[in-house]
Amino acid sequence: MRLAGVPVVILAYWLLAGCAASPNNPTSSLQTDKSPEQYVDCLVPKLKDNAMSPVVSGSERSYRVVVSSKVAVDTVLETHRAQDGGKVYLYERQLLASAFRPSSIERAAQECL
Repeated sequence: MRLAGVPVVILAYWLLAGCAASPNNPTSSLQTDKSPEQYVDCLVPKLKDNAMSPVVSGSERSYRVVVSSKVAVDTVLETHRAQDGGKVYLYERQLLASAFRPSSIERAAQECL
């Protein structure tokens, strides 16, 4: 009977290991010609169209967009002012099934470049 729980424990460990790996490294780094404010003005409506509720905070030089998740760690997108527009960093933890193609957040981020 004890062996019946082993696959569940292994699966849980495997899923949690993906969430714990390199938490401070962005999953995507992008360059845009837009200022951080222009970029966020493009991104937020696209996220809302996908039934997401982004929370935006920012300053003169950077913005942070946080999209809460019910099953995983929150997705964070940061954009910073650069010499030729802005740098965009996406911090996203994906489940294995969605790791093979860009998520809706990553697609929206690329569309706003």
